[in-house]
Amino acid sequence: MGEMGFNAGGGVINWFPGHMAAATRAIRQRLKVADFVIEVRDARIPLSSANADLQPQLSGKRRVIALNKKDLANPNIMHRWTHYFDTCKQDCVPISAHSKGSVKKLLDLVEYKLKEVISREPTLLVMVVGVPNVGKSALINSIHQIALSRFPAQEKMKRATVGPLPGVTQDIAGYKIAHQPSIYVLDTPGVLVPSIPDIETGLKLALAGSVKDSVVGEERIAQYLLAVLNTRGTPFHWKHLNNRRMEGIRYESEEKNEYNLKNLKPKRMNPPNKSDVVYIEDLVMEVQRALYLSLTEFNGNIEDEGDLEGLIDQQFGALQKALKIPHKASEARLMVSKKFLTLFRTGKLGPFILDDVPHVEHRS
Repeated sequence: MGEMGFNAGGGVINWFPGHMAAATRAIRQRLKVADFVIEVRDARIPLSSANADLQPQLSGKRRVIALNKKDLANPNIMHRWTHYFDTCKQDCVPISAHSKGSVKKLLDLVEYKLKEVISREPTLLVMVVGVPNVGKSALINSIHQIALSRFPAQEKMKRATVGPLPGVTQDIAGYKIAHQPSIYVLDTPGVLVPSIPDIETGLKLALAGSVKDSVVGEERIAQYLLAVLNTRGTPFHWKHLNNRRMEGIRYESEEKNEYNLKNLKPKRMNPPNKSDVVYIEDLVMEVQRALYLSLTEFNGNIEDEGDLEGLIDQQFGALQKALKIPHKASEARLMVSKKFLTLFRTGKLGPFILDDVPHVEHRS
């Protein structure tokens, strides 16, 4: 993928704001006294969303890897990832940070792993770490709600700031989530390694939202997503999901509707109503159908860089029509990219895992 000209005009992706460099130093100090670490990663990129800089220090701590956003990840592949971490003798739990049931399972594991420490320590410190936008703050908020329901006498805690953009939580803040013994959870800013080892890792992080779109460029991210979908043959899978609709039989909503896809993003105030849902479903089907037809009619070699780039250019035109973007729009490709990425990031194109499961040698 990295040979496809994704480097052109951009070079190696670097996204390391000054406040994050300072946060890294503070995290290293707190890790020394932490009794337990919850490392949050994006379930769609279980390896690419790891912080390589902190791994040596993290591997020496009691730790669980929380693969967040499991609802956006392919469940058929997720079990292979949990098996992979199991073979590496690393505790791993797929979670959805907004689901209390999911977070309770994570906390149960944390408490179980802390049992041997609880007997001799009156105060325990749990750190939550991870790269930007993997859901650390959302997890902290769910932990607070659970803790307050368990310990209603506890002073009301401030919620951690939650935002959809990488790097929103800038200050390290500590919260008491339990007593007897006292357990504190520290929420930390996401810390990404100063330079990403290869362009594809950077593009995966950008696609998942851990690197700001403005750093990489929406069009380059959308090109990468199309390259992944095409080389994996994903549009052929969409064909099998719903043959009738893919053949062009559409179910019209009761009234003409224009729903702003931005409202699909977390914490938006306008959730879709019934008519909006039908509109979104039809839009998604048009997008899937456009990509399926373009890949079906493609006569080139998908493994040839030039052929794949030609297919992707053709698909941008097909997506512009499917997404109902005015033909003469001067920034049509940018508008296509933004809407296409929103559909992917909100799971409307289906669950997906971008990282390949590493091969693990079995020793006899």
